[in-house]
Amino acid sequence: MLLLSCTQLSRGFDAEPLFEDLAFELFSGQRVGLVGPNGVGKTTLMRILAGLDRPDTGDVRRHAGARVSLLCQQPEFAPGRTLFDEARNALQELISAHDDLVHTAESLAKATGEQEKKTLAERYDRLNEMLRFHDAYNVDHHVESVLDGLGFRKEDYDRSVDTFSGGQQSRLMLAKLLLAAPDVMLLDEPSNHLDIGATRWLEDYLVKQPEAMLIVSHDRYFLNKVVTKVFEMNSQRIESYPGNFEAYWRLRRERHEQALKAWEAQREYIEKQEEYIRRVHYGQLHKQAASRQKQLDRVERVERPVWIDTPRMHFGEVRRTGDIVLQVEELSKAYDRPLFADLTFTLKRGQRLGIMGPNGCGKTTLLRILLGQEKPDRGNVQQGHLVEFGYYDQHLKELDGAKTVMRAVWPHDDADANEQAMRDLLGRFGLTGNQVYQTVDKLSGGERSRAALAKLVADGVNVLILDEPTNHLDLWACDALEQALLDFDGTAIVVSHDRYFLNRVVDLLLVFEDTGKVQIIYGNYDMYERMRLLQDPAKTELPQQDLAKEDLRGAKPAKRKRQYPYRKVADLEADIAASETRLKDLEATLASPDLYREGGKVTEIMQAFEDAKVKLKELYDHWEESVELNG
Repeated sequence: MLLLSCTQLSRGFDAEPLFEDLAFELFSGQRVGLVGPNGVGKTTLMRILAGLDRPDTGDVRRHAGARVSLLCQQPEFAPGRTLFDEARNALQELISAHDDLVHTAESLAKATGEQEKKTLAERYDRLNEMLRFHDAYNVDHHVESVLDGLGFRKEDYDRSVDTFSGGQQSRLMLAKLLLAAPDVMLLDEPSNHLDIGATRWLEDYLVKQPEAMLIVSHDRYFLNKVVTKVFEMNSQRIESYPGNFEAYWRLRRERHEQALKAWEAQREYIEKQEEYIRRVHYGQLHKQAASRQKQLDRVERVERPVWIDTPRMHFGEVRRTGDIVLQVEELSKAYDRPLFADLTFTLKRGQRLGIMGPNGCGKTTLLRILLGQEKPDRGNVQQGHLVEFGYYDQHLKELDGAKTVMRAVWPHDDADANEQAMRDLLGRFGLTGNQVYQTVDKLSGGERSRAALAKLVADGVNVLILDEPTNHLDLWACDALEQALLDFDGTAIVVSHDRYFLNRVVDLLLVFEDTGKVQIIYGNYDMYERMRLLQDPAKTELPQQDLAKEDLRGAKPAKRKRQYPYRKVADLEADIAASETRLKDLEATLASPDLYREGGKVTEIMQAFEDAKVKLKELYDHWEESVELNG
């Protein structure tokens, strides 16, 4: 069902409009991601759709009386109301309908006239049907399930909303929107202020809802899991792509290449025609030239396609370290509670280690210990040969705000550095022209982030330690950073909550939990998800990796074909456990100083370690297939 449509929508605040002549439709069940560079007008468009702003031209139509609501970024609540009551208030329409049902039933019991009884009975049936459709007889249970999913504790239900933090209040605003279930949900950065558990819950919740959704988000993993279509806003226009985020990312390049070829072919044709007209215009063939000019005037010109500029980041060549960059043995640290205990792992040259976990779990503390800035309670960290750390602070305090960008990045001890070299370096990170002469404190968060990354290159470090490097970057800068890390000759350690980033970049992952336990995953984020599901028998569904393959008309996707021979799930799980043990034994061998006294043995053990990782991944894939097909 068509719920909302826009025609010839334009809006601007300066001489240049943010967008113009936008037209699109939203149907029930559609989940659409809205992406585009910062400043193109995504939030403005959402406010117009919600009726909180007016377009300069054009029209927004709500069909069939559709209710449209925007997730507010500035929470507003009635003073003194409790968490549970505030959340329950989102269902006030249903609660009022239930009260009306009770009142109608009482009136029906007292009615004497036949017409009055008939009218009241019809009203009772309509109300009862509506309440059943919205599952309104389980209101309190529904409120509890949403609050629980978004990370609220039952002991918080009776607390006054004013006592919650800003992030918690934002989560409550999201809870209220989900409970209200408008026909069209406008979700602006819905996963902000959510930890990974709550984000997973929200992803699963949204894909089961029948409402239409338009979602602005920088969380690419979230978009990949949830959306079935993507709108890209750029150059004052909007373009639609079917499928999830990965499908969009692939299709946009294909479309651009096709459009560029069409533009180049037309340009070549026009240039040839214009050259012919110039040559014969004053000769005997001038009538043919005039005819061709008329044909040329009727040609509808193809506009040159616009490609969103992506910084060409790369970290350059660095000095080679020893084969082992960090050897961490039985590391423990606690403050008022244990952060981690008996943490042991080996980081080899060229590896990219990811660290993830909830706030306050000890991630930054571990970084400080690895850098030698803090002492562990127990255990030790041994740095490898010729290791040079470079630290990217998520708060971007490494750059002097009073200096110009060029001087803030300029290396202190590089005699070969010069202004042109610094301009070239900053240009690789998307900082060009007069930007290099601005003071750092005048830069946006994204620009400052890219300057901090450029400084790591200027310092020539061979081990990058990056604390939440994607926080201030848009989708295109994130993609450039990921590619730069994949091409980096050195070693990288990244702390991040960005699952898409971790999935693409890392090959070793530490997952911190509230209990003080740290899981070591020999792979990326998807590998962790598989292991998490394997460890939890209650979870029978694996995460969907490619929503783009889902039939958008609602048909179930075809059953996958076997790639591996039939084996019992229990047998595979036993092999996985044995393979994980083998991997840990090999890692312990690599951590032993005795190994490095036998030169030829090192290469043999390292090869066995890599082979064991490949075998473990195959076992996970085989297990996943068997879980789905053996039944």
